[in-house]
Amino acid sequence: MRLKTLCAIAALMALPVLPASAETGRQLSEPPESLFVQYSGSLYLIPIANISINAVWPEETYSATATFQSGGLLRWFDDTNIEASISGYVRETELEPWRYQHLNHASGKGRVVQINFVDGVAVPDVNPPFGSTGNPPASEEDLTGAQDPISGILNMMLAAPMTANGQPCSGSVPIFDGRKRYDLRLENQGMSDVSTRAYRGTALVCHAFIEPISGYDDGDRPTEEDMQTPIIMWLADQDGIWVPVRYRANTQIGNLTISATHLRVGGED
Repeated sequence: MRLKTLCAIAALMALPVLPASAETGRQLSEPPESLFVQYSGSLYLIPIANISINAVWPEETYSATATFQSGGLLRWFDDTNIEASISGYVRETELEPWRYQHLNHASGKGRVVQINFVDGVAVPDVNPPFGSTGNPPASEEDLTGAQDPISGILNMMLAAPMTANGQPCSGSVPIFDGRKRYDLRLENQGMSDVSTRAYRGTALVCHAFIEPISGYDDGDRPTEEDMQTPIIMWLADQDGIWVPVRYRANTQIGNLTISATHLRVGGED
């Protein structure tokens, strides 16, 4: 897997839990007033990336921003400075995205990737357009019910980590980033202790396996080995909000670890 794709998934929310649906009978937890999480990425203990998520829930709506900036050793392989935002509505069973947008300031292309959600279908609006939208490109069927990366992780945080079969961290979740459409297949690995600068205690360990659907060129598509190697996430329960406090993934240059360095829920550290 290309390092760029891996970092985008890890930093812009590879999702460890299936969002709620009406069939599960599950409801979202009461959203906090706000949420802020800051992460630092490292490779062999060398700092290589800074990431943040900042979300608010005013009344029956939500908005959030996420940033990812590479540095140090990682910049040799992938110079990235992504700023993403999302706004949408708070429904009884899940957050419903309305408009997503991201821009990689380091790309030099000035490309704005926007996704409008129209009647449950993710509709991309990319300017300037991609030279290729993949072979095959994402179809309307692929885009129906798909979520942007930020909304997916916020849904996960607000929903108890339980899917329709009663097993935490199982099933799959459909993701669309403006070009690539993929599922994340999820496996529960139980509880484990975790220690970061922002959190120390027990956490739910989730393995996420990437399953490409559409929007990939031949050189972008994950290999069989990539698809069999999970991204590992640790989710910490913070007063009913399940917050990812660590990500870990293998790359072609070593094990990439992204850990929470600052965590604030509802305006309190």
